[in-house]
Amino acid sequence: MTHPQGAQLLPFYLVLDVSLSMRGDKLDAANQIMPTIRDTLAENPILADKVRFSVIDFSDDAQVRMPLCDPLDEAVDLPTMKVRGRTSYASAFWLLRSEIESDIKQLKADGFAVFRPAVFFLTDGLPTDKPTVWRDAFADLTHWDKQTQQGFRTYPNIIPCGVGQADPAVLRELIHPAEGAKRMQMYLMEQGGDAARAISAIAEILVSSVVASGQSMTQGGTGLVLPEKALLPVGVDAYTADDDIFM
Repeated sequence: MTHPQGAQLLPFYLVLDVSLSMRGDKLDAANQIMPTIRDTLAENPILADKVRFSVIDFSDDAQVRMPLCDPLDEAVDLPTMKVRGRTSYASAFWLLRSEIESDIKQLKADGFAVFRPAVFFLTDGLPTDKPTVWRDAFADLTHWDKQTQQGFRTYPNIIPCGVGQADPAVLRELIHPAEGAKRMQMYLMEQGGDAARAISAIAEILVSSVVASGQSMTQGGTGLVLPEKALLPVGVDAYTADDDIFM
């Protein structure tokens, strides 16, 4: 497929917890996210030229279930996730760094101008790694010192999404960037809510972000756009790192 030199792309990475606690309705809802994305892109072909998608799942380990691609490509088969094992956040962060690094290198070699990647990280539980392990892996994925040029220059924007037994205090640590003009936010299931419905609501948020980001890029915007809090679907709340989520 040909494309104009310097055409702009925004890579999205959907990172899904497939630990044993995700079995049943939660996993069924998670497996509907990419078909929903593909249907949305099919209805908005201009947006399809602006975004690419990858799917990574994680439990004891992390696996690339769909390499970064155009979901409308006829050669692409959307993955169906199955549950396995525990909840290693670290494995997801390690694999993400490796994939982002190689994907962006390839996209630039293909002549694309690449916006900072967006990661939607969906989990229903606590990390089973030791805190020092997952925090170190997260730092490897996100740390970049502009002054010294040390760290991971192509770090992603990370949007944690929690349902079920996910710990808001842990997920707050995963918002990145957590401050500044382009700070991210996290999405949490409302207290007492249904986890599968919350996952479907998070899918709506992701779709809204894809549409808004793609439209913004066609008008000269600078990449990722998240939906306004007032427009969120029922069942999910949005928080920044500064919000008191325990009020």
